[in-house]
Amino acid sequence: MLVKTFTSSLHGIGATIISIEVNITQGIRFFIVGLADHAIRESQQRIESALSCNGFEWPRFRIVINLAPADLRKEGSHFDLPLAMGILAASNQVSSQRLGDYLMLGELSLDGSVMPVKGVLPMTLEAKEKGFKGVIVPVKNAGEASVVDMEVIPASGVKSVVSFLNGCADGLPVPEETSSSFPERRDHYAYDFSQVKGQEAVKRAMLIAAAGNHNLIMAGPPGSGKTMLARCLPSILPSMTLEESLQTTKIHSVAGKMDANASLVTTRPFRSPHHSISDIGMIGGGATPRPGEISLAHNGVLFLDELPEFKRHVLEVLRQPLEERIINVSRANYAVVYPANFMLVASMNPCPCGFYNHPQKECTCGPGMIKKYLSRISGPLLDRIDIHMEVVPVPFGNLTGSGELEKSDSIREQVALARSFQKRRFSGMDHIFSNAQMEPGLMKKHCMIDRPGVSMLHMATERFGLSARAFDRILKVSRTIADLEGSERILAPHLAEAINYRNLDREGWSG
Repeated sequence: MLVKTFTSSLHGIGATIISIEVNITQGIRFFIVGLADHAIRESQQRIESALSCNGFEWPRFRIVINLAPADLRKEGSHFDLPLAMGILAASNQVSSQRLGDYLMLGELSLDGSVMPVKGVLPMTLEAKEKGFKGVIVPVKNAGEASVVDMEVIPASGVKSVVSFLNGCADGLPVPEETSSSFPERRDHYAYDFSQVKGQEAVKRAMLIAAAGNHNLIMAGPPGSGKTMLARCLPSILPSMTLEESLQTTKIHSVAGKMDANASLVTTRPFRSPHHSISDIGMIGGGATPRPGEISLAHNGVLFLDELPEFKRHVLEVLRQPLEERIINVSRANYAVVYPANFMLVASMNPCPCGFYNHPQKECTCGPGMIKKYLSRISGPLLDRIDIHMEVVPVPFGNLTGSGELEKSDSIREQVALARSFQKRRFSGMDHIFSNAQMEPGLMKKHCMIDRPGVSMLHMATERFGLSARAFDRILKVSRTIADLEGSERILAPHLAEAINYRNLDREGWSG
């Protein structure tokens, strides 16, 4: 008997519907065809054990399973459940009437329990787009699937799925939060700017970075608060929109990074990989393609602590996604595109010992050591970082002060106001939502400066040897500063402040 069940296969952060054709005829062999990976080919042992433990019979006939389309590589253990139901239906142990209405996902344990899998959200979205009535997913993935407005059947084991397909039990949507309730969600961050004492100049730079979605690098001695400041940054970014939340959740779902109790990612991601990370860990890929740290930081912050300690080739892979906001991963067996719209925040010491130009501690590094240390970061990468900020140690008096500090909520209001100007400015442009993303044509229109401003920028370019890219970065940052001031025009003070945020471009930089 020939039957069909349906599942899905991941490709990047998207999904493709896979038709599973099961045919049982005379014979004793078992075949799976259609470019299946090892996890799928090994499924026979898991399925056979799961069926026998739950009182079902493994057909003692020739079983041929075709995964269509046959020219698309299939990967993942989530094929177990639809394969098992296809075998049961083809051997008349379960009704095939509902098989065509539901997409099935789930890994089987040997006792027949349905285990959670990766990538449920993108596969559920694809099922809705292709007109399926609902999805049958593991219980632990049901909340994630219920974000999509369609019927979700939580499956705890083989018997519960068989009962549903035979019409003995009705599956009800899981009572979890869905996309329709998204406006009621609230951000929650563990770090707040009210916890940071001193560093008002750095807080101002972070306000500007958040307002325009600009990249930022901080340089200063150990213990000056660079990491703490970076961890506070997501708390002043605008709240995620539903579209951003869905896209971020798809990435985290495919990577298997979803919180077990979460149905959607509703707070801005903050990713802080160790400096020993490989280039594949940073950009994604591998034998089985998975998103890397850059994509996991999509719509959030990628924090690289101790930037010069990262391998040179790992840092250089950041250059393309910083410009294009996507990552193209091409290998012999696949080519995928991952989104990469993130804010890069980096920190570094001014020298190997960390105390160059420290007001109290003496630096033990020679000029050659300092120059070699700073040269680990290439000029092209520095050019792509909009704001360079020196972080100085906080005086003892500021650490012990008892005054009330500005909270992230009030800073976020300033960011939101500046972003509202940018939203109106770039209305109708789907791929641009902040000043940092402006292209040359838009810069010419929205970053006009007067004659004194031109003279000031010309003098800075000549004095500091700024590149054309650094020139553009200064204009974009000055546009953001003007937005924070509510000014339609870029004035000389806005431009002067933006120029002051190019510390690492200056010859003889002092920390």
